Amino acid sequence: MQIHVRSDSTPIYQQIVDQVRHRIVAGLLKPGEEMPTIRGLAESLRVNPNTIQRAYRELENEGLVEKRRTRGTFVAESPTRQGVRERRRLLIPHVDHLLVRAEGLGIDFDELVDLLDKRRQKILSDQEPSS
Repeated sequence: MQIHVRSDSTPIYQQIVDQVRHRIVAGLLKPGEEMPTIRGLAESLRVNPNTIQRAYRELENEGLVEKRRTRGTFVAESPTRQGVRERRRLLIPHVDHLLVRAEGLGIDFDELVDLLDKRRQKILSDQEPSS
């Protein structure tokens, strides 16, 4: 997992939380996927392990990751209510932009919903393995 730590005023643990959260809600990290060890991630980022531990604790409190005794930290299997809220929060600006753009192009809501449904079906059929 690649994380970029900036030297700005945002605390390092918060930068880690934000980047991991984004990857989880965007589906880049899958449910059940093992997270890097605290020590391993601390070494690769050249930060104190306590910084990683604090970030993981915050992600755990948000219900995005879960600790499994003696096995490590994993992306949570089922999204918590807060995780769902976070995904929606990230998507809302894109939905707003789409609605405004469709309105500007003269596409009414029902037509937009139909278009979204057709695009979704196409994407899902493109992802199916060939027989």
